Amino acid sequence: MAEHPHVALVRRGYEAFSRGDMQTMSEIIAKDATHHVPGTHTLSGDYKGLDAVLGYYQQLGLQTAGTFRVELQRLFVDGRGHVMSVHRATATRGGHSLDAMGGIMFRIIGEKVTDLDECVEDLETADEFWA
Repeated sequence: MAEHPHVALVRRGYEAFSRGDMQTMSEIIAKDATHHVPGTHTLSGDYKGLDAVLGYYQQLGLQTAGTFRVELQRLFVDGRGHVMSVHRATATRGGHSLDAMGGIMFRIIGEKVTDLDECVEDLETADEFWA
């Protein structure tokens, strides 16, 4: 059974993110995309535009001295432009460790990701880690 093109696009994005391949990320994320990050910590909020989204991804690496990793667990598709991911995120920062489940609801129009709505299993844990 062939993988749905939207699932393939999101999988490609996760693989590029894991390699730090911002060129590929810039090819699959729309110039006017928004990534919504939950919580009340220093990185939470809305990142609007490709440069801001890529800047957020770079901050994840910078603030964790390159230890931030996501391990893709599952992808779900609705065939109408949405893909939901489930992943495990791990990192270390300031003597603290993160090992948490989360996910992203992706909105895809054409061949581009236009909206990324991030969710975490435990907001308090995320806020404490990124504080």
